[in-house]
Amino acid sequence: MGLFEKSETFETILAGFFRLMGDTPRIADKLLASKLIIRFIYKDPDVILVVDCSGSKIDVRPGDTDTKAEVEMSMSADIAHKFWFGKVNLMAALTRKQMVAKGPIPKILKLLPAIKPSYAMYPKYLDENGYSVYNVH
Repeated sequence: MGLFEKSETFETILAGFFRLMGDTPRIADKLLASKLIIRFIYKDPDVILVVDCSGSKIDVRPGDTDTKAEVEMSMSADIAHKFWFGKVNLMAALTRKQMVAKGPIPKILKLLPAIKPSYAMYPKYLDENGYSVYNVH
């Protein structure tokens, strides 16, 4: 079993964090410019999140299995959690199959500089929202 025992907890944490990024102009503007629709598929616990950057505002939809996504990213919840702390290198994780990407990988890689500020935001977000037990500073 991973760090997160309940799907609901992990879904709430990540959906809230993606919404925070969507409300942060220096990140959201670059994500919206990509026009990507990304489905994240997490295991242990199982959670599906769609992050839709195709409109005028980032739309985060937990449990959305119907929307056609241009990119699908699959990984364990623990790998995702470590990634948002800046402790997982995307290219290395893809090579090791810790993360599996379906879709245009160059477009995904282009988003890395856009999301870099979020690595500092994640621990603060956890603390401010009562999830400090998951904070690994």
